[in-house]
Amino acid sequence: MTTAVATPHPTAKYLNRWNQLILGVIAMMAISSPQYVWTLFTGPLNQKLGTTLAELQWTVSLLVILQTWFSPFQAYLVDRFGPRALISLGALLSGGSWVLSAYATNLWALYFTYGVLGGFGTGIIYVGIIGLMVRWFPDHRGLATGLAAAGYGFGAFFTSFPIDSMIKSAGYAQTFIVWGVIQGLIGIIAAQWLRTPPEDHQAPVAARGAAAAQQTRRSYSPREMLKSPVFYLLFLMMSMMSTSGLMVVFNVGPFAKDFGVANLPVLGMAALPLSLTFSRLTNGLTRPFFGWISDHIGREATMALAFALECAAILVLFTYIHQPALFVVLSGLVFFGWGEIFSLFPSTLTDTFGPKYAATNYGFLYIAQGVGSILAGPAAAFLKQQTGGWTAVFIVVAVLDAVTALLAITVLRSLRRRHLAQG
Repeated sequence: MTTAVATPHPTAKYLNRWNQLILGVIAMMAISSPQYVWTLFTGPLNQKLGTTLAELQWTVSLLVILQTWFSPFQAYLVDRFGPRALISLGALLSGGSWVLSAYATNLWALYFTYGVLGGFGTGIIYVGIIGLMVRWFPDHRGLATGLAAAGYGFGAFFTSFPIDSMIKSAGYAQTFIVWGVIQGLIGIIAAQWLRTPPEDHQAPVAARGAAAAQQTRRSYSPREMLKSPVFYLLFLMMSMMSTSGLMVVFNVGPFAKDFGVANLPVLGMAALPLSLTFSRLTNGLTRPFFGWISDHIGREATMALAFALECAAILVLFTYIHQPALFVVLSGLVFFGWGEIFSLFPSTLTDTFGPKYAATNYGFLYIAQGVGSILAGPAAAFLKQQTGGWTAVFIVVAVLDAVTALLAITVLRSLRRRHLAQG
């Protein structure tokens, strides 16, 4: 039996989807601290548990692995049971993992509470929110996913200082409990108004720009998507960009120290912490910026532009890395050319395979970030060990960026056009 539903006034519908985006950004901000402020807890935890730093760091590695490698299953749950229930569950697991970590008396307990529970909870929210935004914003997919992904990075900007202060004044256990409750409640409250748009949802204003002309007319199930060569090309490209970017993320500190600029003053601050602060800002801003660009000039063209920018920035950084002011500026530019992968790839994927299974489909693609996190650290360390310097690492990063930019503007563009013509 079909029930007629009155179509709301376009303005009300327009405002509603932007409210959905705001709620999604809030939920993303609530899960950023487990990854981005973890470093503040390592010292007190090492002292309390009597572990080595290498042993302790497996905690956050587990969190990232669970967040990425299990994302297809997490996204399936969101598609199956809806965003309200599953985002609430993700927030409960994420916040609860901090509360339970306060009572961990050994390393294995910490692995389970902070790493496993936290990773699964944050993964549900991350892929769930991205999957929701690409459905609500068929005309602004790049911008919407970029803003949501930026929320994940910016959230820790507001929590780093108060969490650091509370650890010093009240201890890490009390901090885990207080901030676990705060972050969990924020995520649960935001989830109560999250909704999936109707399957026939369209933008209130006709979609414009090059991206709109390259959207599929139907939705492909995960099984159908996994039979398409377009998916595997996107997976390869995202893995390459994740690896190149994370090779820089994981090694900015060692770069700065080995080239002697880490503690040199820039604007009255040491170059390394200033670089990290500036890079966090550019890594967040690039996601909505290039997402918005891609809505107007097309996904492949924007990929080629952004990835080429990172390639050029890393080469110029290597040339002038001994100069502290240029090190700060150019390292920020490198991140500006990298962080947009978290808006360009999910929007391209949904344009290609449709919105109905967007969360689950992106869950499969998001595994590429896990591939990059595994390859980047060991690969960079191996290259430096074998060559005795960082030159090979910079060259590999530049080559990966350049090849991915070329693939975007040639092979990806061709395959997507053929796929869309068949659909």
